[in-house]
Amino acid sequence: MDHFQLKDGVLHAEDVALSDIAEQVGTPVYVYSRATLERHARVFREGLKDAGKIHLAFAVKSNPNLAVLKILANQGYGADVVSGGELERALAAGMKADDIVFSGVGKSRAELTLGLDKGIGQFNLESEEEGQMLAEIAASRGENASATLRVNPDVDAGTHAKISTGKAENKFGVAIDVAPDIFARLSKLEGLNLRGVAVHIGSQLQNLDPLEKCYTRMGQLLSDLRSAGHAITHVDLGGGLGVPYKPEENPPSPADYGAMVARVTEGWDVTLMFEPGRVIAGNSGVMMTQVIRIKPGVNSDFVIVDAAMNDLMRPAIYDAWHHFEAVQPTGDSMTASIVGPICESSDIFAKEREVDRVQTDDLGIFRTAGAYGATMANTYNSRPLVPEVLVDGDKYAVVAERIEPSTIMAAEHVPDWLK
Repeated sequence: MDHFQLKDGVLHAEDVALSDIAEQVGTPVYVYSRATLERHARVFREGLKDAGKIHLAFAVKSNPNLAVLKILANQGYGADVVSGGELERALAAGMKADDIVFSGVGKSRAELTLGLDKGIGQFNLESEEEGQMLAEIAASRGENASATLRVNPDVDAGTHAKISTGKAENKFGVAIDVAPDIFARLSKLEGLNLRGVAVHIGSQLQNLDPLEKCYTRMGQLLSDLRSAGHAITHVDLGGGLGVPYKPEENPPSPADYGAMVARVTEGWDVTLMFEPGRVIAGNSGVMMTQVIRIKPGVNSDFVIVDAAMNDLMRPAIYDAWHHFEAVQPTGDSMTASIVGPICESSDIFAKEREVDRVQTDDLGIFRTAGAYGATMANTYNSRPLVPEVLVDGDKYAVVAERIEPSTIMAAEHVPDWLK
């Protein structure tokens, strides 16, 4: 459920007409619903009510907007970060340092040091070399860094290849068959409190079978590590639960997921850690756009909108589906391709799809844009960086300004020897 609904023939975000936002802020623009974010955060937590002791860390990469992070911090969520910049954002939004988990395959020495400086709760180690580096830095400071070892379980998540992370050929984690030996060596290092293991097999999962297979393998690894004398207190089960992008999609609910987790992990006697992102933020946001013109095509008309692939990258890089709707639908439909103004053939949001009939200057939205939307935006073709708006009941605020090309150009410099 989300809070983007028709009221008196106009799409609203909660109690604010999207047309009012377009008039005041302009388009393209991302619009988030606070009520939807809070509801999804509660539903995910409630789904895990039978899973024992849990720790929830929102995947900041899915939506790093400070206002969004503040809402989730108020809901008791920590942060799963994958860069020093995301770590700083989480702290700035009020997330507790002890509730921050630092993931990512390429953490630099500077980033590891930053994590120690800020006193974060856990590092998820992606390799033995990274663990050695973290131990060395922490020991030199007279500290012990809490960490888990990320394991690659060689499980196919059954999702898009570009968001699959748990197969043997993927770059993440250490192979599960060598994990016990690596764990044993790292656990002996001064400066490292290796307290558990972590796993994450991919994003936008549409059924629970791959996750159950993965967690079962992790349970066996947990047993093996304890048999070898290691104290395991934390297991990070990652994220990846999918959301419906198409009306006919029906991914597992947090309740279904939580029931599976409780069953598979029964008797583990650990703190279970989770890194939800898309399932919290996905349907909490839309991207609104305005029709520039309708251009006749050979097979169907082209609806040219002012949003482009630089504003919402997922269709161009993943062939992802985002449902398109008119902000003031007439009830009529049309078959059209919805495209942006970027000088690339991949700047297409929908190809020959049946959509609400729109005309020049009409407003439309792309749904399920709250995750991996604005965070992936860029300024290709010297276009502005898309703004973000947060709605709360009958009020709204711009929570990320539109950054104009002139502002970006001001950060560039022509050397004297070219003048």
